[in-house]
Amino acid sequence: MASGASGARPSPARYAPEWGYSIVEHMHRYERAQVVTLAQRLLREPPERIVALFGPRQSGKTTIVDQALARYRRETARETLYRAADAPEAVRGGGDAKTALPGRTRRQRLGAAWITRHWNDARARAERSGGCVLVFDEIQVIPRWSSVVKGLWDADRDLRRRPQVVILGSAPLSVQPDLAENLAGRFEPLSVPFWSLREMEEAFGFDLQRYLYFGSYPGAAGLAVEGREDQWRAVVLDGCLRPIIGREIVALTRVDEPALMKHLFEMGAHYSGRIVSSKELLGHLNDARNATMLSRYLALLEAVGFVAGLSGYATGPPARRSSRKLLALNPAVLTTLSRFDFRAALADRAFWGRVVESAVGAHLFQTRRPSDGLYYWRAGNAEVDFVLERGPHLLAIEVESGARGAHAGFAAFRAKYPHARRLLVGDSGVPVAEFLSEPAERWLTGKR
Repeated sequence: MASGASGARPSPARYAPEWGYSIVEHMHRYERAQVVTLAQRLLREPPERIVALFGPRQSGKTTIVDQALARYRRETARETLYRAADAPEAVRGGGDAKTALPGRTRRQRLGAAWITRHWNDARARAERSGGCVLVFDEIQVIPRWSSVVKGLWDADRDLRRRPQVVILGSAPLSVQPDLAENLAGRFEPLSVPFWSLREMEEAFGFDLQRYLYFGSYPGAAGLAVEGREDQWRAVVLDGCLRPIIGREIVALTRVDEPALMKHLFEMGAHYSGRIVSSKELLGHLNDARNATMLSRYLALLEAVGFVAGLSGYATGPPARRSSRKLLALNPAVLTTLSRFDFRAALADRAFWGRVVESAVGAHLFQTRRPSDGLYYWRAGNAEVDFVLERGPHLLAIEVESGARGAHAGFAAFRAKYPHARRLLVGDSGVPVAEFLSEPAERWLTGKR
């Protein structure tokens, strides 16, 4: 899609096979809002901070960067450099192909010299043409990369013309050891969440039911139709879910208990929307050392966009986290590992109710402010599906779906927290499609 000089988002157009190009090509033509935001950052003179672009696997980070770089080149006639640390070019010095190498090979053969070589190239281009953008993709595979980047960035402060730098990764700096400290004050984060219902509808013609079952992996959208579930499932598993443990998390940190990580991976898929005890989460690995690893591994799975573990809501000192409400952060995480095809999922009211509740929770999680608290609440038989809190704002969200109506827990919750407001999502309240089309801010404060 062509975009206007004003930077306004182009008018959406749903993909149609008769257009003569593939659905993957269409994904690259559709511009998300983050493209405009990133392009604006790149056009700052002089560069103020490193732009750190982070988001889950297959959320479209590279496409966003490609589109923003195209805008930058169009508006400035300057050069850009894209370098992927997981590509053959990173080791052999060839082109920019992104064919992945084994993780151990990457980590052993890349280092400070590779980063410095490309940085010096960008410096020379910036001096020659008045500016340059240097992009490092998957840079977290390089040992101690943050200290190298810190030194190079600080050394550039006295340069009259210096490159703008963008870093891409699958997890925020906050969960990578020592990185946030090394780059403190030097980077500006830009989050790339999973595609929303509105985006999947605009780009690929998804309706609510199709979104809730097939989720928001745009690269698999061409297979997200009834009758092709097995092909779709294979693409999502092999291209999106399994590499989370085999690649993204291993690149971030050492995993001492891979059995526990795999167990949590499967629990997150099978029990999304359910409250699960720590004993169930630990499975047969119930010893003190593994208990202390539970929070860390859940935080890693959350950081790479797989599953979150919500704590129970309570005021006062933090309660001991004996149970968590698991929450798949993309609807496809729940449905891919289920036994249901599309029609069977719709017909099973209990399962479909869990799909809807998970999607509501994932939407709250991904569109809230980072400082907003998101919880569940349970006291005896009374339960509230989600509690969203920011300062004086306290919102209890109940989801009406599946084989049951909404939980009758709000009265008990309101008795304990009188200032709380209630939001009912479902047939008797805010329609699910409307809820998923507005950010958490809209429901928490009433502001659009």
